[in-house]
Amino acid sequence: MEDTTLRNTPLVDTHKSLGAKLSPFGGWLMPIQYEGIIAEHAWTRKSTSLFDICHMGEFLICGDTAESDLNRILTCDIPGIGIGRCRYGFMLNENGGIIDDLVTYRIQDKIWMLVVNAATSDKDFDHIKENLSGNSSIEDISVRTAKLDLQGPFSQDVLAKLVSERVLDLTYYSFAKFAVLGEGSIISRTGYTGELGYELYVDASKVENLWGMLLKDDRVKPAGLGARDTLRLEMGYPLYGQELDEIITPLEAGMESFIDLNKDFIGKETLLKKKEEGLEKKIIHFISSSRRSPRHNDIIFSEGKEVGYVTSGSFSPSLELGIGIGYVENGYDWIGSKVMIKGKNKELQAEITDKPFYKEGTARK
Repeated sequence: MEDTTLRNTPLVDTHKSLGAKLSPFGGWLMPIQYEGIIAEHAWTRKSTSLFDICHMGEFLICGDTAESDLNRILTCDIPGIGIGRCRYGFMLNENGGIIDDLVTYRIQDKIWMLVVNAATSDKDFDHIKENLSGNSSIEDISVRTAKLDLQGPFSQDVLAKLVSERVLDLTYYSFAKFAVLGEGSIISRTGYTGELGYELYVDASKVENLWGMLLKDDRVKPAGLGARDTLRLEMGYPLYGQELDEIITPLEAGMESFIDLNKDFIGKETLLKKKEEGLEKKIIHFISSSRRSPRHNDIIFSEGKEVGYVTSGSFSPSLELGIGIGYVENGYDWIGSKVMIKGKNKELQAEITDKPFYKEGTARK
């Protein structure tokens, strides 16, 4: 849902020249790559990369009952989020399926910002609006809000030099307002790569200038969707539409730590029932014995029996091996177990392992 006024900016012209496609949400999607996926991946791990994530959606939730309303709509502990903090969580349907995974920002006592996936933005908005009480309101600010992600070990130094040394005070999953190009903008210490990183929310009219200013620093290069995917996969982070959807519950996805079962929320009864009865399938993370990589919808076998399927897979530039995520029948998810991955005209041996695959990330350092 990025701002359509951005289509004719040099930033977007660059995207178009590199093969970017028109997004169904109203603008240009970032390219798969600029210099190349492996080069961009490696640069993010050792220096700093800039990602155009303007396609993400942003909502403002306001009102006297906003806190209690969101506490029922989302799985995480909303009252426990302090002003200037943000938290990852889920929005579920009555069957416990994941409508979306999102991050909640507490802007003020009665003002919240939700950052949602572009593909689910419309249904997210409708679901939230339907479940808000009369004393709360929701506003979709996606059109006027642009989002850039600065990720990598030098991201803090880059931002401190360009914006303010107050960036140094941000702890993991905190945020603050900073003067960026003459306007108050939110910068949070969050990200999707496993490296030290920040997400910058600026007025859409300012994003072209900010993009150019950040790239003037020799430590910063642009990165596309391809590197973003390999980086998140090395960390074992789920992707909506791959590991997460409206049929999968957070329990099956191995994300119970982002659920507060001490409160009431939509979908809780189904989750409690599944915990009591036992899960039929569970998420696994596996590493190939070679550079060959698994692919989405490849079939997982254990001792000749089909037991599951691959949701995400790729060559890992950091490990120089194939890695993947998938779901298997309960009882076949043990760490260290050997599995066979079969796809079109290929078979590869793999071993179930713990996440993250890449353990040298700087996100929390």
